[in-house]
Amino acid sequence: MTIKHSLGAAVRPTSGRALRLRTGRWAGFAVAAWGFLFAVPSFVWALGGTFGARSTVAPSLVKLAEDRVTWFLAVLWVTGFLKLFGGLVGIGLARRRGTWTGPLTVFCGGGATVLLVWHGCLFVVHGVLVEAGARAVAPDLAGLTRWYLFLWGPWFIAGGLAFAAAVTHYVRRCDRRRTVRLYGCAGALGALFLSLASTVSGIG
Repeated sequence: MTIKHSLGAAVRPTSGRALRLRTGRWAGFAVAAWGFLFAVPSFVWALGGTFGARSTVAPSLVKLAEDRVTWFLAVLWVTGFLKLFGGLVGIGLARRRGTWTGPLTVFCGGGATVLLVWHGCLFVVHGVLVEAGARAVAPDLAGLTRWYLFLWGPWFIAGGLAFAAAVTHYVRRCDRRRTVRLYGCAGALGALFLSLASTVSGIG
């Protein structure tokens, strides 16, 4: 009886820890799915398609895509590949690595968390202000504002929260927890600085 009790006590924590590890990995895979799925519109629009863009994206951007403006097409391609890179970061966060790539992955994940949540919140706040009548927009942009409020804003926030969960899970199971955490904080602070600077300057 005592032996069985001891064995049970030894097995249960290990099983629980394994379950948490398996469950936590899904955050990284969710990031990967988010990044790969989000890259599709960028590549479609870069190749000349505007499916879904007319009703969900600013008309000025749609016109740039339709006119095949070189610099804007380059932006679309770069953006698409950055989203794919974000998906690869998610896969990296779902795996346990003991090499130098681990801290860099956490650095990118921390930065992505702040950038996505920041811009998503900006979209949502702007949409709420417009819907409440506290901020005016052109009549033809009213419907577009709702897309940013109910689609793009929440989509960015969801991606940011997925990155946050994946980074947190990775750090908790990492052997060099203190070092890796510092990389994540550095990425987050750098992204926060860029977000603040872009907002103040009116670029972002």
